[in-house]
Amino acid sequence: MKRRTTFLSDFKAFVGKGNVVDLAVAVVIGGAFGKVVDAVVSLVMTSLLAPTLKAANVSAISALPAGAVLVALINFIVIAFVVFLIVRGLEAMKRGERPISAPDPQAQLAAAATRLAEALERRQL
Repeated sequence: MKRRTTFLSDFKAFVGKGNVVDLAVAVVIGGAFGKVVDAVVSLVMTSLLAPTLKAANVSAISALPAGAVLVALINFIVIAFVVFLIVRGLEAMKRGERPISAPDPQAQLAAAATRLAEALERRQL
């Protein structure tokens, strides 16, 4: 006799899967990373790009028919560049770390077998 599953038990099984928890963690980390990117972008925009954009009279772009699209494109390029710099820095730090590798069990077994064979040869067994 096949047991019928209830809505609640199906939901409990769904939430208990690792993918849902991983997705929730990714959303939280993504939100925190988004705040970091926003802070860096506003720092870059206010300190480095604002004088340049003001001198180039970029504020007049928004008055153009496709001005909103161009402003969004400029914002995208700046945000993508900042994310690139952050990821590149993280990858550089990651490359600097050298993971400690566990000894290879097959290599250890082969070395032990070689030592045993040499010991047996010395004793002529």
